[in-house]
Amino acid sequence: MHTDFKSLKSLFSLIVLFIFSSSPLFAQKEIRVLPKETDSILNNPGIGFTTFQRFNGDTLNRGMGWTEGFPIVYQKFDGNIQNEDHPSTTIAYFRIYWRYMETEEGKYNWQLIDNALKTAHDRGQTLMLRVAPYGEGTSKTNDVPDWYRKKVGEKNEWLPAGSGWRVDAEDPKYAQYFGQFISELGKRYDGNPGLEAVDLSIVGFWGEGRGARILKQETREKLVDAYTDNFRKTPLMILLTDKKTVEYALSKTNVGWRMDCLGDMGGFSADWAHMIDEYPQDIINFGMVDAWKKGPVSLEVCWVMQKWKEEGWDVDYIIDQSLKWHISTFNAKSSAVPKEWWPQVNRWLKRMGYRFVLRKFTFPEYISEDRKLSFTSWWENKGVAPIYKTNFSLALRLTNKKDTLIRTTKAPLNDWLPGDNLYNDVLFVPYDFPAGTYAIQVGIVDNQTLEPGVKLAIEGRTDDGWYNLGEIIVK
Repeated sequence: MHTDFKSLKSLFSLIVLFIFSSSPLFAQKEIRVLPKETDSILNNPGIGFTTFQRFNGDTLNRGMGWTEGFPIVYQKFDGNIQNEDHPSTTIAYFRIYWRYMETEEGKYNWQLIDNALKTAHDRGQTLMLRVAPYGEGTSKTNDVPDWYRKKVGEKNEWLPAGSGWRVDAEDPKYAQYFGQFISELGKRYDGNPGLEAVDLSIVGFWGEGRGARILKQETREKLVDAYTDNFRKTPLMILLTDKKTVEYALSKTNVGWRMDCLGDMGGFSADWAHMIDEYPQDIINFGMVDAWKKGPVSLEVCWVMQKWKEEGWDVDYIIDQSLKWHISTFNAKSSAVPKEWWPQVNRWLKRMGYRFVLRKFTFPEYISEDRKLSFTSWWENKGVAPIYKTNFSLALRLTNKKDTLIRTTKAPLNDWLPGDNLYNDVLFVPYDFPAGTYAIQVGIVDNQTLEPGVKLAIEGRTDDGWYNLGEIIVK
């Protein structure tokens, strides 16, 4: 039989092509993307400056004064959420005394918090909260609730040197009634998506913990337990009051921490300063060096920033110390930033909290019949802290003019500490998803809405918050 040599050659070529096209040597092309980093200030959830007893768009405090502990006096809102002489924020901080929340025994004025939560939401913010047992001085407006005062008598000022507790914290009624209020607070608001964090406030003027170190351990535990037993989802932050209280709180749950006098370089005494003689030591001695990895660090200005300027304190030193301590949020008491310090403040805002840069992303040029979309990613967190919120997920979106598909991942965002982080995954595209060419995009989305909620420090952001990586073909 005569065999055509050309036909055999063609058949052989086809066999070879079939064999080698199935080989890894002939695997489809991998697309490699190196996004370009941006230097923009990112107004992201859970980080940055906070407003205080105010919301985005409100008029600031003037001069050196501020208010706290009392119900919010709401300003007329004109629709503009920009803040004059103050950064835009994603957090409104509300501090109120117990007397305004429980005006009668067992009757709670939740409307004060509900109104603040709603207003914060309307201004693009969440709410950070502290309910303090009382304020300073003998005025009734700063006291414990009237009904509780009747139970314990009129004696005021329980600690030496005429300052400290307004009522005796060792009276069993204190842990019973204030603890009961905190328990009810947690039952009502724990896990509320509008509640950013809660201060673990137990004793002392403004709830700052003065005198906590002399509490009996039984009293200390009852007061701390009221928070840790009832706030299981909303992050808690504890002031650096004393070693025993802080260590006990840490033994119960992951707590972040607060300081209420950031910036003090000698305003109380020429021979002593919070920034030199207390905070560096407390962080170490109270076992809080690594607490920032699991809970937020929130710092509050001592006086206001204008005071820092008038005293001639080194703002760069103050900022650098706060970054070393892994600050996520800063309460400037809704007072103006000195205009000469905006460059320093902008530098601060670019490091405070988390800042995610996508360095490298790879994906296949097409999705074949197996419907697998495999990708690799390298991220850098250029901030000083992780993201603490648990309601966000890393996601990919495939979209064209006709169809859109969003797939979330299990990327451990809360574990992305400062520095490099890798995440590789395989996502599946439904078999009924139409074939075609799609834009492939990345974003960090809200788990409920699947809408982007965190801005990345890269270029390519779309109008609806996603970031373009290129095109992919679905076969």
